[in-house]
Amino acid sequence: MWKFLKKIFVVLLVTVIALFVVYFWNLDQKLLGWLYKQVNTMFDRKKVDLLF
Repeated sequence: MWKFLKKIFVVLLVTVIALFVVYFWNLDQKLLGWLYKQVNTMFDRKKVDLLF
C-alpha cells in the first residue's frame, strides 16, 4: 500500500516540476513562436496574386 502511494506521489511531483519548468521559462510560447515562423516561411514561398 505504501509503495503504491509513494509511486503516485513521485509521479505527481515529477509532473508538477515539469509543468513549472515549462511555465517558468515560457517553453510553450517559444515552441509556438518557432512553429509560427516555420509555417509563415512555408506559405510565404507561394506566389500570391490579388485581383480586385
